[in-house]
Amino acid sequence: MIPAQPDTVVFDLGGVLIDWNPRHLYRKLFQQEEAMEEFLAEVCNGAWNVEQDRGRPFAEATALLIARHPERRPMIEAYFGRWSEMLNGPIHGTVAVLEALHERGVPLYALTNWSAETWKVARPMFPFLERFRGILVSGEVGLVKPDPAIYRRLADDFAIAPERSVFIDDSLPNVRTAADLGFHAHHFRSPEALHRFLGGHALL
Repeated sequence: MIPAQPDTVVFDLGGVLIDWNPRHLYRKLFQQEEAMEEFLAEVCNGAWNVEQDRGRPFAEATALLIARHPERRPMIEAYFGRWSEMLNGPIHGTVAVLEALHERGVPLYALTNWSAETWKVARPMFPFLERFRGILVSGEVGLVKPDPAIYRRLADDFAIAPERSVFIDDSLPNVRTAADLGFHAHHFRSPEALHRFLGGHALL
């Protein structure tokens, strides 16, 4: 069977269109890189943060860590209290790709692992988000990538056919799940490589 030609594009946001990284904040708070990396691996780590992406309130998450690491309280509280400093603006090359797709009339959607609380902060900061016909935010639906259920929720909510859609993400597990579900999946590494990939599918 000849694969369907994609006519729709689904973007991840953080790491693809938006430069989000807790290091943008914590480099201001730690004098030594090694100490910062230890904190982000052992205290405010990815497993802890993904629960906020799944919908856990930051107040609850912060209290949980302070109970475990009371001596780290100021650093833990900074994670949410100074969260906007983790944003280092748009990834301009990818935004240019997004704009080119929009100008061609390609239907655009986003699927993001993002806390519902911090999403309210971030969304007004990035006008290009208005290019999307729909955005599914993990923290608003209680599901996170790479759980197949959130991809199915995206397809159902926005009438997206995976076999006719490109899916772009900087996380390889997320990309693999998308591919397993029938999307034309692209592991994002650079705007230039993405542009070539989309060109190969006659979208640019």
